[in-house]
Amino acid sequence: MRILEGKTIILGISGGIAAYKGAELCRLLVQEGAAVRVIMTRAAREFINPLTFSTLTGFPALTEIFGVDSGGTLTHIDLARAADLFLVAPATANILGKLAAGLADDLLTTTALAVDCPTLVAPAMNVNMFAKAVVQDNLALLQRRGWGIIEPEEGFLACGTTGKGRLASLERIVAACRRALAPRDFQDRTVLVTAGGTREPLDPVRYIGNYSSGKMGYALARAAWERGARVTLISASQLPPPPGVEVVPVERAAEMLACLQEHFAAADVVIMAAAVADFRPARVAGRKIKKEDQQELTVHLKPTEDILTALAQARRNQLLVGFAAETEDLLANAGHKLAAKGLDLIVANNITRPGAGFGSETNIVTIIYPGGQYTELPQLPKLEVAYRILDAITTLPRFQRGESGRKGRNSE
Repeated sequence: MRILEGKTIILGISGGIAAYKGAELCRLLVQEGAAVRVIMTRAAREFINPLTFSTLTGFPALTEIFGVDSGGTLTHIDLARAADLFLVAPATANILGKLAAGLADDLLTTTALAVDCPTLVAPAMNVNMFAKAVVQDNLALLQRRGWGIIEPEEGFLACGTTGKGRLASLERIVAACRRALAPRDFQDRTVLVTAGGTREPLDPVRYIGNYSSGKMGYALARAAWERGARVTLISASQLPPPPGVEVVPVERAAEMLACLQEHFAAADVVIMAAAVADFRPARVAGRKIKKEDQQELTVHLKPTEDILTALAQARRNQLLVGFAAETEDLLANAGHKLAAKGLDLIVANNITRPGAGFGSETNIVTIIYPGGQYTELPQLPKLEVAYRILDAITTLPRFQRGESGRKGRNSE
């Protein structure tokens, strides 16, 4: 989902060593379809040449409030009017202090005062500077005034120390930009998502599982966070955590059910994208089963916990969305599961189709509603599919009435 397509982003580059990362950030934002207008402080020019940003964005990088490099006497007003998003990355301690105090002594700070759009800062500095009370006070003040703070990361810093102060990963910064401009229809909702394929141990080495990568569930978690939700992802996958999302790792079906039961009461929307193993070995060997000790091996299986049924029985006003990975009779099998489990929505895909199987970067799904109506989607990237699924959730009467929200639950 190209949230940034056609949007104008003002990118402020201030004078820290992380300024060089602004070039790659520019490239990523342009790749997302944004028009990026760069404003550099004088100190930033000591670290990277304005020509770099001009080349990457197709617009001159502006550095002065007056004169030949200013773009005109009212450039800060023109930029502010055009801006859909104002981002400072990296933001030094100096620029944070100016923004918090409302100072306007260069093109970047005058434009910051003139904008009427979402605003973000991504601090980057020495660990001791970042920890200073005045810096933390400035960040807290900016946050109270509506600025989004993209927290720095811990790691080895250019000054030779280790600690919190590294510029946030560019992936996190781009994700924060997307969240700032995405629809806010999941604002104040708590969304619980499951992802990945559970593993049921046979012995300390082997397990029974499936080919699920977890990519669809991770895309759903990211999309819900981008649209304003508080998101908990219960994951049986090894994928890197999506930005802004709380990830709770699990392995077995029983662990996933226990974790869901722990978080279920606080959830407004539950999306069961995980591929939960249907069976587990009736007996788990305490040591590795040796091949040379077995002429043949018979494994007795028993069903795993029916997670969807357990959740359906425990639900109050939660919206419950299921998934059905099928190899035949897609609509019939998924429709039966929708009705049998009492779901509000089910997302079905035929995993034998190219571009729709486990591990793929794309998916081809059919969204099925109670009553038999359904919507077939073409092959799309999984993040786009996730957005379409969330769109479908917002059309459900219970979601529109707010019954799946905190207010609806407390009013009982």
